[in-house]
Amino acid sequence: MQRAAKCLPSLQGPAAWNRILPAPLRPQVLAEDLTADVTIIGAGFAGLSAARRLTQIDAGLKVIVLDALPIAESSAGRNSGFMIDLPHELTSEDYAGAGDDKSLIALNRQAIHFAREAVDEYQIDANYFDPAGKVNGAASVKAAAHNKSYAQHLASLGEDYELLDQRQMTELTGSRHYLGGLYTPGTVMLQPAGYVRGLAAGLRRASVSVFEESPVTSFSKQDSGWLVVTPGGKVSTGKIILTINGHLESFGYERDRLMQLFLFAVMTPELDNDAMMKLGGQPRWGITPSDPMGTTLRRIDTGQGGNRIVTRTCAVLKPDMRLTQAHVDRAAAVMQDKFDRRFPKLAGLKMEYRWAGHLCLSMNGVAVMRELEDGVYSGCVQNGLGTARGTLTGMGAAELALGIESDITRHFGSEALPKKLPPQPFRELGANLVLRWKEWRAAEE
Repeated sequence: MQRAAKCLPSLQGPAAWNRILPAPLRPQVLAEDLTADVTIIGAGFAGLSAARRLTQIDAGLKVIVLDALPIAESSAGRNSGFMIDLPHELTSEDYAGAGDDKSLIALNRQAIHFAREAVDEYQIDANYFDPAGKVNGAASVKAAAHNKSYAQHLASLGEDYELLDQRQMTELTGSRHYLGGLYTPGTVMLQPAGYVRGLAAGLRRASVSVFEESPVTSFSKQDSGWLVVTPGGKVSTGKIILTINGHLESFGYERDRLMQLFLFAVMTPELDNDAMMKLGGQPRWGITPSDPMGTTLRRIDTGQGGNRIVTRTCAVLKPDMRLTQAHVDRAAAVMQDKFDRRFPKLAGLKMEYRWAGHLCLSMNGVAVMRELEDGVYSGCVQNGLGTARGTLTGMGAAELALGIESDITRHFGSEALPKKLPPQPFRELGANLVLRWKEWRAAEE
């Protein structure tokens, strides 16, 4: 049986986190026929983590990683860079999960530890992996109540936190927009493109072949394994690991069970001294909204690509995984307004970058990390938590492929299958109406 890709990644706007770093080396493109023990399709957090885990288990394996785009130009270079250890359920009111949170926290921290070791082993710039913690910002009485509810949940788990008042939020951010906040210390603030580029470079030095601009158009079963086809060459491989998140559906798996969601972000130009004096606050911080449909903010400094502010909000469901520039333009206008409200002294500052990133969710919040068919494994469907969850599912898929049982494989192996979604056109129309309503409801956040 042949699995042919229905569509390939297509994302609007530049991957700004990648653009603000020094120019990368010329992409290494697959241009010949090769053989491998394991071929990984997808070079984001999950795919590169899978490759590293494979080499940890068996350094003698021949591992090939293929990606349709240059490293860090995919959604791995388009997220907000929060590697979160605590419950962060996007479909809840205050992020508190309904499952075994202690087990999930332990797994998230295992992913963070794995990433920290990779930073040390591959000599990735420490600025790209900053264990600074994060703040849930609250701009309304309702949001402040969400924070208090979440704080109670954290207290029941024995987790550390600190409630911040308006003065402390202003001292942190330079903005008087927030009534308060909830600081938790365990989140790592990534420069996601820098971290992913560092992973790829380290793996190459460890004899893993990482090919960019080499989209997999199909793969098919052969007598001795699988044949993976790209425009420039083929790979005969014993096993395949798919770490392509929502594009799992492109190859015919989990059809009509995956929610293809896109989020949007904008980034300022580098702030000059006058702008930074007007802004005030600290040079690095990250804020997630108390309402999951609110606005995420990051402030970074020269160590992460310049003194800049990143704003992220707005979401749209697109089952065909195709956006238009109009989607980005609409979201950018909303985010400009959000920025101006938070930083009136910088109001009207034109954004240098605006872009979209692709997320994949399941209706019941499960990942797809299992053997899909003989010799084909999946580390997909991160439910909007791609840095930590992607790292975990990549590690787990590698372990599954080599017959290793672990806490990760047991956790994801016990999950149900993704629930079937409503039929079209109700799926797209209904979901986007709900998203717009939630966006309106969380306007101040």
